Amino acid sequence: MDWDDYIEFGKKALNWGSNYRKSIRQYPVRSSLKPGHVYNSIPDSPPEDPESLDEIFDDFKTKIVPGITHWQHPRFFAYFPSNAAPASVFAEMLANTMGSQCMLWQTSPAATELEEKIIEWLRIGMGLPNGFKGIIQDTASSATLTAVLTMREKSLNWTGNKTGLSGRSKLRIYASEEVHSSIDRAIWFSGIGEDNLVRIPVQGDLRSMDPELLKQAIQKDKKEGNIPAGIIAATGGTSSGSCDRISLIGDIATKENLYLHVDAAWAGSAMICEEFRNLWTGIEKADSIVFNPHKWLGAQFDCSVQFLKDPSIQKNTLSISPEYLKTKGVDGIINLSDYTIQLGRRFRSLKLWFLIRSEGMSGLKKVIRNHVNWTEDFYHKINKLDKIEIVTPPILSLFTFRFVKEGVKNLDELNERILSEINNEGTIYLTPTKVKNKYVIRFTAGTFEMEKKDIDVAYQCILKKTESLK
Repeated sequence: MDWDDYIEFGKKALNWGSNYRKSIRQYPVRSSLKPGHVYNSIPDSPPEDPESLDEIFDDFKTKIVPGITHWQHPRFFAYFPSNAAPASVFAEMLANTMGSQCMLWQTSPAATELEEKIIEWLRIGMGLPNGFKGIIQDTASSATLTAVLTMREKSLNWTGNKTGLSGRSKLRIYASEEVHSSIDRAIWFSGIGEDNLVRIPVQGDLRSMDPELLKQAIQKDKKEGNIPAGIIAATGGTSSGSCDRISLIGDIATKENLYLHVDAAWAGSAMICEEFRNLWTGIEKADSIVFNPHKWLGAQFDCSVQFLKDPSIQKNTLSISPEYLKTKGVDGIINLSDYTIQLGRRFRSLKLWFLIRSEGMSGLKKVIRNHVNWTEDFYHKINKLDKIEIVTPPILSLFTFRFVKEGVKNLDELNERILSEINNEGTIYLTPTKVKNKYVIRFTAGTFEMEKKDIDVAYQCILKKTESLK
């Protein structure tokens, strides 16, 4: 393939992509292929001679696309969305074509300075206090790991990187029972160890961690000679949307001199709407905040923003400057790789720049408000059905429910079967979770191009299943 082919097939790809997205409702949301189908359709050995781009592109359409679960499908109500608005996709194409490696200011000044400006735009748009800076990470998992590493180093006076954890008192990290599994991984990778993640029970409609039990756990660890290192709170937990009371937890963190990280990976995008900010009242007390524009804001994956109250703390944890990475003869610059685990950095700010300018903050707010309002309507409609039990009410665009039937002893098994039937049919896509050891079904709206009619389809699907239980 040369650059003339690039033009020819680029046009074909753009036409295919536009048609795919405009007609995406014709596909089943989740791929129905059996395991091994795609693998076995591809030759066992690589081709020795070049193959035509027409043949490769045809194979993409016939062999790959049927094995794709369509995350941009307007009836994708599973997990959380992974959106890709047109402006973001277009910008990503430009960034990929340039192929910039944006690890240092000098390796692409525009990438660094645009990222700084975009972080400031988002800070303003989300109502965060002046002074918060930040960076764009790949995913919330990386942002959470950097926060945990920072907790570790701060609690050890920045000696852990040099001397390790052997022979020291146990470091302890506190989080609610509702936090994402990425927190567990961060604890593993940091060397702190899973046994030192202290899970605090939740309470109330928002399923927030109990502040009194948090205080008791910290005091208990101090008495036992352990080292409290940090707290991880959630705004919009993955399972059921739980939201910790950031203000109360922030006060505890301040009193105990503990680093506070807030995981708002999904719900953070909704904070561009002023009326939802009550879900993270006190957020100014956080040291680190992560949210994923690639979930609900429309930015193409991957794109995760980490706000930092004092960036120097994270820099002290992660920065390393061998001679070959130093920029000489230039003052007042920032090398954003000093704040991330990865040295290499993609030009992720470009897609946010295109997206925010193309949609405007008003357009992005409208999308999120529609999703929340449509979810509320859907919740009230299925709550009236005889065979439905609401388990957790909506938090933004997420709630959980389950099917019930008189005389059925194993409701977990019943719901697992019905959920499998729904997903195999392909009309909508839902995922399960467990709440108080109950197997329940999650519903979350968030696909960038969904419409009210897609919620109506979901209702008819659920109604049909309740009628089959009679």
